[in-house]
Amino acid sequence: MKFAELGKTGARVSRIWLGGMSFGNEQPWMLDGEAANRVIQRAVDLGVNYFDTADVYSDGRSEEILGAALEGRPDTFVATKVGLPFGADPQNSGLAPAWIRQQVAGSLLRLRRRRLELYQIHRWDYRTPIAETLQALTGLVRDGTVSHLGASAMYSWQFMQALATSEQLGLERFSTMQNRYSLVYREEEREMIPLCRQFGIAVIPYSPLAMGFLSGKYRKGETGRSIRFETSRVLRDSYFFENDFDVLDVVREVAREKGVSVPQVALAWLLSKPEVPAVILGATHPDQVSDAVGALDLRLGADDVRRLEEKYVAHKVFGPIPAPK
Repeated sequence: MKFAELGKTGARVSRIWLGGMSFGNEQPWMLDGEAANRVIQRAVDLGVNYFDTADVYSDGRSEEILGAALEGRPDTFVATKVGLPFGADPQNSGLAPAWIRQQVAGSLLRLRRRRLELYQIHRWDYRTPIAETLQALTGLVRDGTVSHLGASAMYSWQFMQALATSEQLGLERFSTMQNRYSLVYREEEREMIPLCRQFGIAVIPYSPLAMGFLSGKYRKGETGRSIRFETSRVLRDSYFFENDFDVLDVVREVAREKGVSVPQVALAWLLSKPEVPAVILGATHPDQVSDAVGALDLRLGADDVRRLEEKYVAHKVFGPIPAPK
């Protein structure tokens, strides 16, 4: 395993994190019980020290699975999130201080931990002033419940407003940005990533393999050969455009030339970006974790990067929540 500094936090993290959205019971492609434990154990064995999840993943089941699997391992850390609807009631959501306090307590219980290394807001909350949210999160840092704060997919103006509010009011600020970023979704390069670079914010991409599109298993005209594709409208609507397959063809070419897997090329490209200390891998088999760790030894030359990037065509922005009408 290789490690990197997590922005300005002082934390040293494995460059591959294991994502927890694959753990639970909401979808047929998710893992529970022993199947999930095998993936988590492989990650631990290979030196992964950060695990990312959210309270909303299978309504807390993902946190429970990780909590049980990592209990008693002081060398592992868990990052979780708050903000999206939890449970059956859509009102159980947002970033109001009372809700944050309730949810962090629940997350700690499910994760079997006394402290969270990284606590992230899952999306922007238009109902709650960001100052109120940051005051609540600052309280969690200063009372020792949380070490560092992070944010996830949002518009750049929102993230800038949050950073400015922290500065103006003397509150703890977000140290990380978890956003959608891959060879077939690079819209974050327009504003968010330059913003993070300017302020020393660590970028930890989710969906680095584009929900499996960059795994190499999909080909034109054969898109329905996975459970994930059949059950995920988000996957079907986000990729599978002509230009996405053009990019994938180049990834395959580079992989063949270097004698490595398609996912390793896609991950190595992300890990070559200076603002990206780590990527968050969603895995449903232990071998996928092993393959991802192998990407850490792959070095891409300038010509490789140029070829991988030149076929990209702009995509519809995906991730941030638009303002309610």
